[in-house]
Parts: sequence; structure tokens; C-alpha cells
Amino acid sequence: MSESSGGETLLFLTDEQLRQGIEAVFFAYQSFTADPDRILATMAYGRAHHRAIHFINRAPGTTVNNLLAILGVTKQSLNRVLRSLVEDELVEARVGKVDKRERHLYLTEKGEALERKLSDAQRARMRSAYRAAGPQAVAGFRTVLEAMMDPEMRRRYLSLKESGI
Repeated sequence: MSESSGGETLLFLTDEQLRQGIEAVFFAYQSFTADPDRILATMAYGRAHHRAIHFINRAPGTTVNNLLAILGVTKQSLNRVLRSLVEDELVEARVGKVDKRERHLYLTEKGEALERKLSDAQRARMRSAYRAAGPQAVAGFRTVLEAMMDPEMRRRYLSLKESGI
């Protein structure tokens, strides 16, 4: 139910409606990550590996420091993930041409194949859900997700969006 007050449209939801929304997000996230989780489990990898692979794919040549900022994880945590990805020949770390202290990250062919495999199921799930919901619902869904983000997380997300990553 919505009401107009002073030019603003307010949406009033019951606690039960909010609980249902929370549960829908929880179960949707479980389903969204299920296919990649099964693939990653066969390789003794987890979601942190998936996130690193995803963002390295989105921005080939990104630096370790940039990836740290995008993921919002500790250097120690990211180094552990990157070490295994490099050892398994999924990611290549190249020394910077301008700044030799920088490491630029690229997916190898093997890494690109894994990224495709991980993302294909998620893209199919998103495509199907978006088609079922329609364009207005998709725009509304994105608005809700962005509004749920903490301000710093929203800034990181929007900066990636603006930079084309």
C-alpha cells in the first residue's frame, strides 16, 4: 500500500512482508550460487575464487590493489586466493611495465574457460528471471539492490559500473 505525503510516495510493508522478502533474497542467493559452488567444489575452491575470477575477467590487467578495493577483502585473504589460482594456471600475474611493484592480473585460457563455465549458469538464471519479470521489474529490482548496499559498497559498485567493469 502506498500513500502520498508532501509529494513523496511512501511504501508501507508489514513485518511479515519484509520477512518474506528477506527469505526470498536468501533462497534466491542460494540458488544463484549453487551451480558455481558445485563446479568450484570439484577444484577445492570457494566463492572468493569465483569473485576474483569474475572481476579479473571483467577488467583484464587489473592490479592486485584494484582487486582488493573491488572485493573489499584483506590482502592476506586475496593473496591466498590468487596464489592458488596462479599455481593452478588459471590466473597470470605480470609485473607492471611502469611500476615494477604492481602485479597485473589476467585470466589464462584455462581461467577464461572456467569463468565461462561458472558464469553461464548464472547468466541463464538471470536472463530467465529477467524475462519472466519484465523490464520495469528488472529496473525496480536493480534499484532495490542498490538501495540495500552500504554507502561504501554502493560507491564501489557504481564506480565499476561507470568504468565499464
